[in-house]
Amino acid sequence: MKFTLDKQERYAVFQLDEDNLNSLIAPNLKSEFVFLRNEGVKNLIFDLTNVKYVDSSGLSSILTANRLWKGYGSFILTGVSNPTVKRLIDISRLETILTIIPTVSESKDYVMMEAMEQELNAEEE
Repeated sequence: MKFTLDKQERYAVFQLDEDNLNSLIAPNLKSEFVFLRNEGVKNLIFDLTNVKYVDSSGLSSILTANRLWKGYGSFILTGVSNPTVKRLIDISRLETILTIIPTVSESKDYVMMEAMEQELNAEEE
C-alpha cells in the first residue's frame, strides 16, 4: 500500500497513493489507522484525491477510522473528487455520518477552527 503521511502538531494528513481502495488494501489501511490513533494523532485528514475506486471493504476502513476518532478528535474525509467514489459515498449516505470537506487546505482550516473553539470553551468553563 502506497501512501504519504504529513504529521503536524494538531493533525495528520494521510494521502492514499493508490487508484483502488479495495479488499487488497483495506486491512492494511485499517492497521495504519489504529497505529495512528494509538500514536496519539488527535485529528486525521484522510485524502482520497488519487483514489478512483472504492469497494465495500474500502468503505469499511473509512468507517473504522471514523469510529476510532469519534469522541477523541476529528476524522475528516477530503479529496472526494472522482465521480465514481463520490457516487458511492452518496448512495451509501455516508455524507450524513462523515465529515467530508472538499480540499486538504479547507480540512486543515476546519481542524484549526475546531481547536480554537475548544480552547475558547475551556476558558469559559
